[in-house]
Amino acid sequence: MMTLHKLFFIACCLLFVACQAQTTQKTSASLQTGAAQMALYLPALEGKRIGMVVNHTSRVGTTHLVDSLLSRGVLVKTIFAPEHGFRGEATDGEKITNSRDPRTGVFIVSLYGKNSKPTPAQMDSLDVVIFDIQDVGTRFYTYISTMHYVMEACAETGKPLIILDRPNPNGHYIDGPVLDPKFKSFVGMHPIPVVHGLTVGELATMINGEGWLGGGKTCKLTVVPVKNYTHQTPYVLPVKPSPNLPNQQAVLLYPSLCFFEGTVVSVGRGTDKQFQVIGSPYTKYGPYTFTPVDKPGAVNPPLEGQLCYGLDLSNANISKKELMLNYLLDFYNRASDKTKFFLANNGFDRLAGTDQLRKQIIAGVSEAKIRESWQPALNAYRLTRAKYLLYPERVKE
Repeated sequence: MMTLHKLFFIACCLLFVACQAQTTQKTSASLQTGAAQMALYLPALEGKRIGMVVNHTSRVGTTHLVDSLLSRGVLVKTIFAPEHGFRGEATDGEKITNSRDPRTGVFIVSLYGKNSKPTPAQMDSLDVVIFDIQDVGTRFYTYISTMHYVMEACAETGKPLIILDRPNPNGHYIDGPVLDPKFKSFVGMHPIPVVHGLTVGELATMINGEGWLGGGKTCKLTVVPVKNYTHQTPYVLPVKPSPNLPNQQAVLLYPSLCFFEGTVVSVGRGTDKQFQVIGSPYTKYGPYTFTPVDKPGAVNPPLEGQLCYGLDLSNANISKKELMLNYLLDFYNRASDKTKFFLANNGFDRLAGTDQLRKQIIAGVSEAKIRESWQPALNAYRLTRAKYLLYPERVKE
């Protein structure tokens, strides 16, 4: 039988947990995205021809931002679509073509097809450009690369850019190797870590301030910030940001598991647990099995039709504020053929932003030593990042 003292202690613990949950719920519920604060940016759109860099995540409540602005008489001339398209239905890497939105009649220009940057001719018919896309806070998520090229187009044509900011679901920590400029690509354009701890609005101010646009130009930038947000505010995305990040667990695992995309290990594309399972047909990594199949959002997935053995991480604890390197190191060390673990297309190095991580893994460097090697660049990055923060790191007590 429990003593009165123990019962009282348990009751206090339960009350504390309940209060914490209530505080978290209240804080998250009080958030207002930049898009939701229309009074702050509608006056700047009056009588102007508007270009919009948006996708399916660009919502005010349950209504798409394009529909919201059109209903208020805003002249939306062009929609610029990133990877996955305007409606967010295209698979990863699938080229998007220009088209006309059947629901609104607005012309859609693809920024993930023939050109990654709006052309001068496309910009000529616009007065203002709006960027409103939900990001997940990792360097290799391509929406921020699209933002970079839109900023360049605005800088080159003198057109103002308004970024309607949104919370970063992985904004509560910073980790990973900082990109070596030699490995710059569309999945890594800036000398920032894998997990950079910035919202898109903060990153845009950094891109401007650090002179990272072509020719060192800067664009006329306005950021409409998120209301009642800190970098420690938990935020569950109301809409999946891309076809293969179906839920919050996948979003939080993505920074760590995306490295496997450069290896022979599947991250569950072509299953119902994308970025929540890892496995391979070449090595029996664990008791969980899955077989990737062709399906919407995962056309011709890696290892299609092959039975993979590995782990189900859909209920894994991911509370640590760091990349989980243990799975990557363990899978490499147990690989039946280490010479074929990393794909020959150098995709792993592009994702890592360096060839050092791959070389360290092959050389058997410990996780602690790998993390230690990141620290000088991470410390320098933190100093740079501090100059561009629009939100506090945490709520002041």
